[in-house]
Amino acid sequence: MATIVAVSVSVEKGMRKTNVSEATLQTEHGIVGDAHAGKWHRQVSLLAQESIKKMQDKGLTVDAGDFAENITTEGIDLPVLPIGTKIRVGSDVLLEVTQIGKVCHDRCAIYYQAGDCVMPKEGIFTRVLAGGTVYPHDEITIVIS
Repeated sequence: MATIVAVSVSVEKGMRKTNVSEATLQTEHGIVGDAHAGKWHRQVSLLAQESIKKMQDKGLTVDAGDFAENITTEGIDLPVLPIGTKIRVGSDVLLEVTQIGKVCHDRCAIYYQAGDCVMPKEGIFTRVLAGGTVYPHDEITIVIS
């Protein structure tokens, strides 16, 4: 079973995010109060705890939110999900995968703070199709359409 390890937000882009006990996701907007929210295709980002562990195994002191991901997951292979995949988070939230990885044109604060970044290779980006509140430990499921 796939679950949320952490939910994280920040007021600025390109910075480590702070873990929170819950987050409200607004349809076609993203996480209320997060710098990445808005009318675009990268409203909510996800990164697997398994990806973060790779960086920890290299000796980096990093954890959930340090790669600017909004939702840290466990038990789901995020980068293999095709664009358009629908993901149910908790009981109400429905996300749609819009992008796998990203191009980092400049080394951002995350790179300098963490020494590397897995987000460009293994993170995914989604838009919010149906909003609601999510919490750490919520279940994540792939919706078969």
